[in-house]
Amino acid sequence: MSEAEDKVSRIINDVGELSSKILNEKQRRLVSGCISKAFGYGGDKIVGAAFGLDPRTVSAGRALINANSLDDTSDRVRQPGAGKKSATTLQPNIAKAVEDIVSNNTYGSPEKILLWTNLSLRDISEELQKQGFKARKDLVGRMLEALGYSKQVNQKHMQVGKEHPDRDEMFRRINLTIEEFCKNGNPVISTDTKKKELIGNFKNNGAEYRKEKDSRKVLDHDFPIPELGKVAPYGIYVVNDNTGFVNLGTDHDTGEFTVESIRRWWLHIGKENFKDANKIMVVCDSGGSNGWRPRLWKYQLAMLAEEIGKEIHVYHMPLGTSKWNKVEHRLFCYITKNWEGKPLLDIKTVVNYISNTKN
Repeated sequence: MSEAEDKVSRIINDVGELSSKILNEKQRRLVSGCISKAFGYGGDKIVGAAFGLDPRTVSAGRALINANSLDDTSDRVRQPGAGKKSATTLQPNIAKAVEDIVSNNTYGSPEKILLWTNLSLRDISEELQKQGFKARKDLVGRMLEALGYSKQVNQKHMQVGKEHPDRDEMFRRINLTIEEFCKNGNPVISTDTKKKELIGNFKNNGAEYRKEKDSRKVLDHDFPIPELGKVAPYGIYVVNDNTGFVNLGTDHDTGEFTVESIRRWWLHIGKENFKDANKIMVVCDSGGSNGWRPRLWKYQLAMLAEEIGKEIHVYHMPLGTSKWNKVEHRLFCYITKNWEGKPLLDIKTVVNYISNTKN
């Protein structure tokens, strides 16, 4: 190869490398065709190798130049119909096959927009391959989304037991009473005991940001450690000023414990924030330690009312509606979110997480 030919070859290679970075397919096709035309016989192969293109692509660009078809001002890079065909085009029956596979494993009302299936993407992909289709799990995911499916979690929606015919009226009365108490400057507290939490290096649901491949190492079984035990957080949410108070118990959740929690809230916070109050409204569940049946709860409340010299009005949520209690979604959910993914190593750790909770 002469020196001139060597220079031309280097120029073509440099132009080809540059074109791959800044030109789209249409522009590379035309530039390579222009160079090939100037190069002469065998130019398609030489230029194609330099540009990383098939010689037929270079030839197509050269043909456009020869035909003087450079006045196309459209934004299209490829001709209509060019490019890789979609899986549904190459396999017309694949969408119907996916729908048939999940039809026997589908939940949700047909009248609703969202549906869900208990089959994994890998399961559906494997079943499609058995039927002669080619479909990876990412393609199956896109097809399920197009069919109206989505990932769904269990939803606590079905009520246990028969709904009370006067439930709506009960809620209306509770709401009217709350409005009356707040208007008169009397405290309204929503109370309940959060689920007991194991103390120790146990897995806690949720995730936290950490360095890659540096996840926390916790015990592989959730067997209680006797010397550490459990804690039962009793929460008090004050409707008037959107504040919360939590009293931790390490023993049984009894009526005495619940009333003691209310007592501590009143002595430490309540009597300062509601100096002119003459009565307190307590909203709680219908069961558990503060249910409508336990006598210990009623007796301890009467003792507290006599001790602080205030009327205590107790309103129980209707049966099966404990999750509607304000303390659940105004206090407990934020506490859970604050310590998700973090082991509750000791009581001090629990206290710190709760005290640093904000909403």
